[in-house]
Amino acid sequence: MIYLDHAATTPLDEKVLEAMMPFLKEEYGNPSSLHALGREARGAIERAREKIAQTLNADPKEIVFTSGGTEGVNMVHKGAAFSFHGKARHIIISAVEHSCVLECTDYLTNHGYSVTAVPVNAEGWVDPRDIQKAIRPGETGLISIMAANNEVGTIQPFGEIGLIARERNILFHTDAVQAYGKIPIDVQKYNIDFLTVSGHKIYGPKGVGFVYQRKGTELVPLIQGGGQERDRRGGTENVAGIVGMAEAAKKICADTIEPGRLRVMAQVFLEKMKEAYPDLKVNGPEDPEKRVPGILNITLPGIEGETLVHSLDGKGYAVSSGAACAAGSAPPSHVLLAMGRNPKQAREGLRFSFGRANTGEQARQLAQDMPSITQGLQMISSFLEGDDVKPHHL
Repeated sequence: MIYLDHAATTPLDEKVLEAMMPFLKEEYGNPSSLHALGREARGAIERAREKIAQTLNADPKEIVFTSGGTEGVNMVHKGAAFSFHGKARHIIISAVEHSCVLECTDYLTNHGYSVTAVPVNAEGWVDPRDIQKAIRPGETGLISIMAANNEVGTIQPFGEIGLIARERNILFHTDAVQAYGKIPIDVQKYNIDFLTVSGHKIYGPKGVGFVYQRKGTELVPLIQGGGQERDRRGGTENVAGIVGMAEAAKKICADTIEPGRLRVMAQVFLEKMKEAYPDLKVNGPEDPEKRVPGILNITLPGIEGETLVHSLDGKGYAVSSGAACAAGSAPPSHVLLAMGRNPKQAREGLRFSFGRANTGEQARQLAQDMPSITQGLQMISSFLEGDDVKPHHL
């Protein structure tokens, strides 16, 4: 299997597993216990907090450990909204946010809050001027715009939006799950109040993540319990997961070579694909510098993305249609719809996300194999639609 779905999850780094092992075996103490085993676990958590804070130019006390990106988003959106105390009940998001943001704001809408989803352009990019227009003075309490889109890779102008929020005394959150470790993020420079990250997107373990919460901001805790995380998130900490995530964070943020390598690999693959498919469309920016390294979303007109995912899987390639859903019932991608695609086109997106283990040879091999994989699918599609479409060949 050649794995090209790193935007969905990444394999656990060997060094990360090595760092975790002591806390899965002999160092099993509860970090809230006062004895030696407990103190060792507590020390490991605090060292991990320091490592992660350094990658963001943050204070270690501003890092809150969670179970992942989805919990982090809920913690920020609901925690911030509940802290408004009825004063500022308007939230601004973009139309291409992750489903956890959309469902979270749907929940808040049903509980008396109002939400504005600003549009994006054909490349999936949010215009900061639209954020400015959407602000309701005295009412807007939170602006939440992702740093990079999970389906098409578009890097958002989160620094400009953070400044807009800061100047108007509005809280600003960015979902950095796809951006963290791939592009530089400085929470001070970009005026970020809240930031969410998931460990399994950075070659760390699943089931662990963190929230950056700027000093002086208020979040009503979602999980009450034994006072862990300075009363911000109750429950015994996942010590091994936290240690592993911190090791993964340190490694990925220190690697200045890999982002460029991934960009080149994705671009080489795209150029080879364009030779075979003249009508190929890139979903997202054509300029690779405007996409997060390694993510490429394309459309081969006439072939549903989910159908092609299954066909590629049968040939040993793991990719994604960009929309997580049950087989055979894929709804159109809300991201592609927001970018102006019609429902049919929004079902045709195919996401390739390259990672550390991938090579240029693998990318070239996939581009070479694609025509034989898609030929039958295109013929079936053209027959069903009554089109006179000729299959592509290299």
